[in-house]
Amino acid sequence: MTLPSATYRIQFRNGMTFDRACALVPYLTSLGISHLYASPIFSATTGSTHGYDVVDANEIDPALGGRAGFDRLTTALSEAGMGLILDIVPNHMAASTENAWWRSVLEFGKQSPFAHYFDIDWSERLTLPQLGKSFDECLADGELKIEIDEAQGNLAIGYYDTLLPLSTQSYGLLAQQLDDPILSGMSELADASDGGDLHRGFRDLIFEAGDLARLKERLVALSQDHQFMQELHEAQHWQLLPWQEAARHLSYRRFFEVTGLVGLRVEDPRVFEASHALVLDLVRKGQVQGLRLDHIDGLAEPAAYLQRLRGAVGTDTYIVVEKILAAGEKLPASWPVEGTTGYEFIAALSGLFVEGSGQQALDTAYRHLADGNGDFEEGRRTAKKLMVERNFAGETARLTLLAKGIFPEFAGENIADVIRELLIAFPVYRTYGVDGPLDARDRTLLETAVASAGAHVNDAGTLERIAALLEGHVDGKPAREFRMRFQQLSGPVMAKAMEDTLFYRYNRLLATNEVGGEPDHAPGGVDAFHAAMRDRQRSQPFGLSATSTHDTKRGEDARARLYALSEGADVFATAVEHWCRLNAGYRKELSDGTAPELNLEWMLYQALAGAWPEDFDRRHADRLRDRFTAYAEKAVREAKLRTDWTAPDSDYEEAVRSYAAALLSPDNDAFLEDFARVTQPFIEAGYVNSLSQTLIKLTAPGIPDIYQGAEGFDFNFVDPDNRRAPDFDRLVGWLADGGPIAWLQAEALKQRIIQIGLTLRRQHDGLFAHGAYLPLTVSGTRRDHVVAFARAQDDDFAITVVPRLMFGWLDPGVLFAGPEFWEDTAISVPLRLRGLKADLLTGKMLESGNSLPLGTLLGDQPAALIVPA
Repeated sequence: MTLPSATYRIQFRNGMTFDRACALVPYLTSLGISHLYASPIFSATTGSTHGYDVVDANEIDPALGGRAGFDRLTTALSEAGMGLILDIVPNHMAASTENAWWRSVLEFGKQSPFAHYFDIDWSERLTLPQLGKSFDECLADGELKIEIDEAQGNLAIGYYDTLLPLSTQSYGLLAQQLDDPILSGMSELADASDGGDLHRGFRDLIFEAGDLARLKERLVALSQDHQFMQELHEAQHWQLLPWQEAARHLSYRRFFEVTGLVGLRVEDPRVFEASHALVLDLVRKGQVQGLRLDHIDGLAEPAAYLQRLRGAVGTDTYIVVEKILAAGEKLPASWPVEGTTGYEFIAALSGLFVEGSGQQALDTAYRHLADGNGDFEEGRRTAKKLMVERNFAGETARLTLLAKGIFPEFAGENIADVIRELLIAFPVYRTYGVDGPLDARDRTLLETAVASAGAHVNDAGTLERIAALLEGHVDGKPAREFRMRFQQLSGPVMAKAMEDTLFYRYNRLLATNEVGGEPDHAPGGVDAFHAAMRDRQRSQPFGLSATSTHDTKRGEDARARLYALSEGADVFATAVEHWCRLNAGYRKELSDGTAPELNLEWMLYQALAGAWPEDFDRRHADRLRDRFTAYAEKAVREAKLRTDWTAPDSDYEEAVRSYAAALLSPDNDAFLEDFARVTQPFIEAGYVNSLSQTLIKLTAPGIPDIYQGAEGFDFNFVDPDNRRAPDFDRLVGWLADGGPIAWLQAEALKQRIIQIGLTLRRQHDGLFAHGAYLPLTVSGTRRDHVVAFARAQDDDFAITVVPRLMFGWLDPGVLFAGPEFWEDTAISVPLRLRGLKADLLTGKMLESGNSLPLGTLLGDQPAALIVPA
């Protein structure tokens, strides 16, 4: 296998096509990238902004340039010596009529050749939660009509722009109501056909019809017959429901809460082959060198899937999985993958750059205004309880029914109570294995959950039996299905409770509210970071090391800046009190209280600080205001406290948007001037953090992953803000301009550090792939302000030295503290690393015996990357 030395994530769509990516190849090569890392490229729903809503897994999306455009891109990459990693989506597809497989299921139900492709409960008609109100109300308001779908060649029930194909039985019903030769012909075809050539015959009838307009008019009139429309609806393989009922009544597995994405049964070898045909062909033809697997925890049997995939692509294909690891959690050893997409690396950086005593000071200030949201553990339980009882009520009820069938001797309400509490108590996304007893790792996790749930259930006997069921001590098909579905549900409950609820309620320090993060954990500092990197070198040395992704809660440089709030906790807390007073006139009194509330104000000021342009002026105001108010609206909906995606409170949301906009109003000069003044030292410390975490990522164990545009500064909010196209012309221009490091402004300096670091990685691939990770001891007055480590293999080595916790120690406009700051601080140099060395960032030559003084090393530069001279 040719391992990547660095990946660069491109978000296709939103203007990014294969040909545009081709034009970037020379730039990416100059930057030092070895592999382009592409978001999903297979055909997705019309207008898709992300590509995870695949409608045809065996077609490259024409909107991106189709197969011809893809071939041009892979040729350009190959000629430049670069590889391609594709993001594929094995867990789900779009539940859309644009998806031919799904459309067939709608039309033919259980008789469709694709019915078993999707994870559907056929004990009832397929539920389609697409209506804005009840079926009867939609009929009364004339929103449901019988229509001719001329593009597909069939009749359909139309609901606004959605045309849902009618079952074959429907044509006989229609022919009985309307004496029309087209309907009669369709009915005869439907009765005689097995479905294979049905639409072709339908289209022939439609387009050969002499008076199609008359039939359309008659169908519109028939749509007013509510009794017949009810009969017609009952004759379908599907049933229309209000979208609000999806959480409690859904007959198919969905991706998290997204009813527009239906679960695939890739555990079935036939489904695997059908849904992977094209991607496997691209791998075998040498056009794709690596795969990123989306939402691996959604699959019924991840290990079996990965074994099958590895067998199909061979050992030379690089594979990483999107898997969120909790603190201390490891990937299952049986998975034949190189590692994860790297969220645990972000968590390790958080523990390095957050200052512990300052975080505690923030905690004290935050609890005074958090209004019940200041206790993280209590908040986690509350959020998970909400997910289990409301957002995933249907999935939880299905587990209860399965368990009642297995244990009829236990009361249903006790079974439901135990299942809810186990889901709430689960400490990680999920366990694995549905056949036989759990392995030691998963058994320990389950025991932890059972012990926690035991404090909240009334029936210990029921808990004991459900635990035995989950551990694999109960045999039979229903028991196997229960284990599988519990494992598939515990992950979504955790993700939606933490990342998409609690992280918008618990706002102590937003920098730690990150995917895979543990905001309640005390930062471990340098020693814990070294331990994490040594463990990473052992467990997944070839996993991706991410700092920004399309799913992170904010850009990496916004996060780096907000880390510094923990160093200036008192400054920030005092400032927030002042800003709340300055902007009190922008709050609104609503029937349920003041909007925004203090907890939200605390969050908004942090979020704004993270995105604040250092050179802010009125030119920035409008664009930032639009982005910031959109973020504020999403944040309060995700929090689900006073408004929600499913039940928006328009008055509250307008009050929040208005307040957020007022913060950036040109009439709010007093606040804007004070905010810029207070924020400036955090901005400067944030720049240093940004450069430090960048160099660490380039040299620590793992494969550095650069998110599009994040080679410059990334101050984006959460999606969709972070999926905007970068200004590549500017980035290309910086790299082409060159010039000494000392001349570069901070953003261009970040890009140059990346270029230097990635060039070194490509020239010394063995060192960074297999070299040891050696923490270096630092002594002296400022030892807590630096992290140093080496990568070493035989006689080759590279030493990384970066500062940390620099808030308040930097002169304005300077990205380093002078020699007087570092005083007697020095790095102890092991014997194997001594001798003449060179700093690649500045060209400085260094002669060291057993120590490197920090005043000499970092007294006039923000970081150092040292190699043998």
